[in-house]
Amino acid sequence: MTRLVFTPLLLVVFACATASAQAPGNPPTSQATGQSSPAGTSLRLAQAEAIAIKNNPQITVGKLRALVAQQYVRESRSALMPNANLSLTAVDANPGSRLTAGFLNNPILFPRAAEGVSVNQLVTDFGRSTNLLSSSELAAKAEDQNAAATRADILLAVDQAFYNSLDTQALVHVAEETVQARQTLVDKVQALAQAKLKSDLDLSFANVELARAKLLLLESRNNSQASLATLSAILGYASEQHFQLIEETTPLTPPAPDLQPLIQQALQQRPEIQALQFQVESAQKFSSAEHDLWRPTVNALGVVGNTPVRDNHITPNWYGAVGVNINIPVFNGFLYNARAKTADLQTEVNRQKLADLRNSISRDVRISWQDTNRAYERLSVTQQLRQQASLAMDLAQARYNLGLGSIVEFTQAELQKTEADIADTDATYQYRLTQIALAFAIATPK
Repeated sequence: MTRLVFTPLLLVVFACATASAQAPGNPPTSQATGQSSPAGTSLRLAQAEAIAIKNNPQITVGKLRALVAQQYVRESRSALMPNANLSLTAVDANPGSRLTAGFLNNPILFPRAAEGVSVNQLVTDFGRSTNLLSSSELAAKAEDQNAAATRADILLAVDQAFYNSLDTQALVHVAEETVQARQTLVDKVQALAQAKLKSDLDLSFANVELARAKLLLLESRNNSQASLATLSAILGYASEQHFQLIEETTPLTPPAPDLQPLIQQALQQRPEIQALQFQVESAQKFSSAEHDLWRPTVNALGVVGNTPVRDNHITPNWYGAVGVNINIPVFNGFLYNARAKTADLQTEVNRQKLADLRNSISRDVRISWQDTNRAYERLSVTQQLRQQASLAMDLAQARYNLGLGSIVEFTQAELQKTEADIADTDATYQYRLTQIALAFAIATPK
């Protein structure tokens, strides 16, 4: 979101407001929440997360993909199980007819009606089917982790949108107080100007600052509505919901003093890493299965059936047989070689992706930790800035009331006070936000 800029000081003021609006998450006071958003359903952070988990389509898609992967496991396991077929056959043929074209066979065709059962069981393919089964099981585990990663992404987005809404509502409260204070000043200066105790120039300066405060209020309200619309969309609603957000009152805790344990925790617990690790193992198993294509395949066959209607040449009325079929690959135009090489290369691709993801997550944790430390240090600085700006404005107001200072000095002090109020309000939410981002980066369970 962007904010209008009218003076160099307002540039800093609005930059603080913009940072809080763009950064995902930070809480306002309950008073600000009540004043800046229409009355609606009360909503806490935990409730928002539960609604998103239930309603957000991306989480549903992740779960469905995991279920699809489980069905692929069943498909792979079916190769190890027997195949049974029930056959019903009826043939009417000219007596003594034979097949005389087609394959290298010459069977006699007999009129008959029969039923029977055939069973085909894989005895061994020297590990190919078991490797395919293991590959599909690991792929299913990877999809489970991808679903967990999607869930974590949505929860992060919910937390960011929730605190961003609180932040923008708090900024609306600051803007409303600014408008009220400057309206009071305009009324006062106008009365003094009418009494010829202040010049029209003073009144003009006061009106300009009041107009700027009103513009700030309009921008703040617009950002607040936009943040609520974003929160509603993440929660799975098609239209904007007018929630009454309730701020969490948990105390602010200092950041972790040591970075390295956080990186180790992230590398061990981030679902994205676990998903890619399973994908690497799945690719390895699939590569082994592709290499196993050159090995023989042994199948056991069995048939049994009855022929109640048959030609006189067919005796007896039942039939049965068992057998073993061994298939040994010899040459297929280097198809198996290409498939094995492709699987090997894909395994290496997944390994490199995993290495790159580890590096990226280590970088993200390091940046998040640094941002958390910076935001924590900023808390005390902004508090001091607010105190000093309040003191400076009080002194400037006193000088102006006594006729020792100009309206320019007083309005500049007011701008600095507004800037300090926004910075101090924003600092708390920014620290909450960096804590959320760091918790996500190290995969802290929720």
